[in-house]
Amino acid sequence: MKHALVTGAAQGVGFVTAARLAAAGYELTLVDVKSLDEAVQRLNAGARVRGVSGDVSSEAFVQELAAGVAARQRPLDVLVNNAGVSLICPAEQTTPAQWQRVMDINLFGPFLLCRSLGAQMLARGTGSIVNVASIAGLAGVSQRSAYNASKHGLVGLTRTLAAEWGGRGVRVNAVCPGWIKTEMDEADQKRGAYSDADITSRVPMGRFARAEDVAAAIEFLADPQLSGFVNGACLPVDGGWTADASWDSLRLASRGS
Repeated sequence: MKHALVTGAAQGVGFVTAARLAAAGYELTLVDVKSLDEAVQRLNAGARVRGVSGDVSSEAFVQELAAGVAARQRPLDVLVNNAGVSLICPAEQTTPAQWQRVMDINLFGPFLLCRSLGAQMLARGTGSIVNVASIAGLAGVSQRSAYNASKHGLVGLTRTLAAEWGGRGVRVNAVCPGWIKTEMDEADQKRGAYSDADITSRVPMGRFARAEDVAAAIEFLADPQLSGFVNGACLPVDGGWTADASWDSLRLASRGS
């Protein structure tokens, strides 16, 4: 049995990823700043799943978490850094406090987890880390300076650790999702930031990503049997968004009837 730790696991992509890994037979440690009682119950996997509530941007919490993982009978095979927050705000109106909060959760937290839990993997000479970045880590999106910078940083961290650790048995990859129908998306849309049509008209496949789409990519990158020679990849899960330089009328015409 393999052991995976998933952050941001109370809802959205994190929970769907946890469910997919549970179905594949993984032992799971779920982490979220929110209570995980409901998520653990919904997974219905008994003693194979435990929840730990805490802030991934806290060094003290991550050190305590890593100590708890090390004490478990099953060592950690997979780390999924999924926890994240969004911020939609013009750059000139973004406060230092807002900027720092996004950086702390989206980039500093994954670094802390990679450092502490990756060290355990390095000691064993095996492991897989999957960081959940974004297409906002591959290109710029207006009014998201802090979010874009954090996700660009996460892509850079992924590639750097892949270069450092790949020869020591630990693979590090990232998924870069497009817009996903999750609780975060619903909150952003309620603020009037964008409409469904803004997204679907831009995606060649004509729809939002689903959490299941992203979770399937995470499971692929986590599994050494499926992706054992994939290291340092930043895999877009975006329906072709980053591949398509067409203008809207041409893109929509290309879809046919």
